[in-house]
Amino acid sequence: RKTQILFYLFMYLLVCFLPFPSDGHRPPEGETEVHHRPKRGWIWNQFFVLEEHIGPDAQYVGKLHSNSDKGDGSVRYILTGEGAGTIFIIDEVTGDIHATKSLDRERKTHYVLHAQAIDRNTEKPLEPESEFIIKVQDINDNAPKFPDGPFVASVPEMSEVGTSVFQVTATDADDPTYGNSARVVYSILHGQPYFSVDPKTGIIRTALANMDREAREHYAVVIQAKDMAGQVGGLSGSTTVNITLTDVNDNPPRFPQKNYQLYVPESAQVGKPVGKIRANDEDLGVNAEIKYSIINAEGASVFSIATDRDTREGIISLKKPLNFEKKKAYTLHIEGVNTHLDPRFAYLGPFKDTATLKITVGDVDEPPIFSMDYYIMDVYENAPIGTEVGAVTARDPDSTNSAIRYFIDHSGDGDKYFSIDAHSGVIATTQSLDREETPWLNVTVIASEVDNPSLLSHVPVTVQVLDVNDNPPEISADGEVIVCESSRPGQVIQTISAVDKDDFANGLRFSFSMPSNMPVNPNFTLKDNEDNTASIVARRRRFSRTSQELYQLPVVVADGGEPALSSTGTLTLRVCSCGRSGMMRTCQSSAFLSSAGLSTGALIAILLCVAILLAIVVLFIALRKGKKEPLIISEEDVRENVVTYDDEGGGEEDTEAFDILALRNPSAAEELKFRRDVRPEALGRTAIPPPALTPPLVLDSADVQAFLARRLAEADGDTSVPPYDSLQTYAYEGEGSPTGSVSSLGSAGTHSEQDYSYLDDWGPEFQKLAELYGEVQSGLTT
Repeated sequence: RKTQILFYLFMYLLVCFLPFPSDGHRPPEGETEVHHRPKRGWIWNQFFVLEEHIGPDAQYVGKLHSNSDKGDGSVRYILTGEGAGTIFIIDEVTGDIHATKSLDRERKTHYVLHAQAIDRNTEKPLEPESEFIIKVQDINDNAPKFPDGPFVASVPEMSEVGTSVFQVTATDADDPTYGNSARVVYSILHGQPYFSVDPKTGIIRTALANMDREAREHYAVVIQAKDMAGQVGGLSGSTTVNITLTDVNDNPPRFPQKNYQLYVPESAQVGKPVGKIRANDEDLGVNAEIKYSIINAEGASVFSIATDRDTREGIISLKKPLNFEKKKAYTLHIEGVNTHLDPRFAYLGPFKDTATLKITVGDVDEPPIFSMDYYIMDVYENAPIGTEVGAVTARDPDSTNSAIRYFIDHSGDGDKYFSIDAHSGVIATTQSLDREETPWLNVTVIASEVDNPSLLSHVPVTVQVLDVNDNPPEISADGEVIVCESSRPGQVIQTISAVDKDDFANGLRFSFSMPSNMPVNPNFTLKDNEDNTASIVARRRRFSRTSQELYQLPVVVADGGEPALSSTGTLTLRVCSCGRSGMMRTCQSSAFLSSAGLSTGALIAILLCVAILLAIVVLFIALRKGKKEPLIISEEDVRENVVTYDDEGGGEEDTEAFDILALRNPSAAEELKFRRDVRPEALGRTAIPPPALTPPLVLDSADVQAFLARRLAEADGDTSVPPYDSLQTYAYEGEGSPTGSVSSLGSAGTHSEQDYSYLDDWGPEFQKLAELYGEVQSGLTT
């Protein structure tokens, strides 16, 4: 503090006694200006003020002085800026600055203020406003602190001396740039001789070798931080570091004793625990994990041992059944070994231990033992009641050799089919069995000792029901058989198969045939393929769906069993129109009706309603056509009218719509002078022979021009025609063609012997033509 006071005194003297001339000084007129070093009008420096001032008077900071101040009181000093008027005050006459309050450097390190000298008389500034700083001088008023303490750290046990454990850092709010107020050194107050701390860095290190966690695990180390570089009078702070020694595998497992004894009854179940043993390990976690094993062959063949990870015990289980009558004691050598070894501490080993376990087998009254773990028997179906299926046997394993009684467990489903002799264990049927209904049956047989009925043993018995040929085969057909109308003789319509409820031993071979007591079917035959299938073959060419749609075909199928059984099934064959590739094209109407599920009465009612509606529509159209409009609408509308007749012919088969004889042979047309718009009565009642059977007409030579003139005269003189012009066109196709006419109207009526079956191969475009010639040919054959 003496040094600080001397420093401030020196600064004060410097301000007061080293004034500088004003910057506004000018040389007199006519004199040469001499350049000198410029000097400021304000005489000051950076001011300092001690923090935490607790004196009764205001603390002196410094003094402001202007060159214009002659000491006559004409200059007034003004102070503005941070803390002006509240913290810092100035004497307006002398320029002395004082601090009226105690300051804290840790809250604010400096203050920026502005000073100005004003002429008291004119209130004009004598100097420009200047800025200066008042710095708060630090004192050692803050002790070092550990903001995050206390701390927790750990270090492995058995660590070497100097192993780094943790680093602590203390903070000091004092000014680190001034003096030693913020210079901190570290020391250890509590925790020696186990740990040490670096004075400068605060790093805590181990100071004692071979620290054992099993001896002591936790340490509370107190670290001190002191400022002023640790000198006397410095402030200090402390914190606690809780250090824990972590475990390493430095302790082998140890059995508490070398010899153990265990009693196990001979009735102990295989796979179940019969005892346990434990070795102690002072380590923790994975370092204390132990694996147990039986190292002698005698014990390992009958017993096994496994480690319980939670309790670290060795669980001893039974691998084979015990028999007191055969062996009464066993000796087991058990070894416990650490599973995670640390090679750094191998010199502390070996990390394993052994113990001897003597097991005594106890004699108990055991239940009967069956000769087999399970039984499989068989019996033929339909066997008489009381037929013997098989027998089970059991014995008393004890030396008493008690008698055994047998009975069937009634909790299952197979007990109603079988019974068992209580003394011999023979199983017999109680009712007839059907393999097709139940091919396998399961029963449970229970055996008990006569001397001790509470001891029971169970054994499963599976009975297979063997097959006999008691079911005839049946035709396996999915729906109707489709027959194409274009089928040929020898063509396979469909392949059928059979099913048999019996086993393959009796129903593997099927034979197919037609009923022998029925006449030969002219439409279809049956071919046995000798592979359990048969083919339906067409016997004639073409079928007509319009003449007969459904056919019935009886088929006899027989199996190869002993004795052989057979059955007769009737297949329904439906005729349908098929495409070239054999795909069905029609039969949709019947399929729709059958899928709709309508009865015959409902179908007739629907058709009757449709017929009535059609009759009403036809009557309405006829009435509309019968009502003719007048040819002339009014007297004023007298003009020529053109009436158009659209008469569509019926093709080559239409012999009444239009007579083309006039176009072919004018001379022959004289015999048939009928009106084109009126149908003669005689013609309507006279049957006209088919065009194909009409003898060809001989085209005689005729004068076409004369024929046309005669027709024109008849049309002009006909009084029955409407009173307006009518246009009639006559054309003559001529005669004398070397190839003749291609029309079927003049073709001969004789029939050719040519076979038109090749039309079936021409595709769907010629299907209709093939059907027409096929029907004609079929009619001639009939």
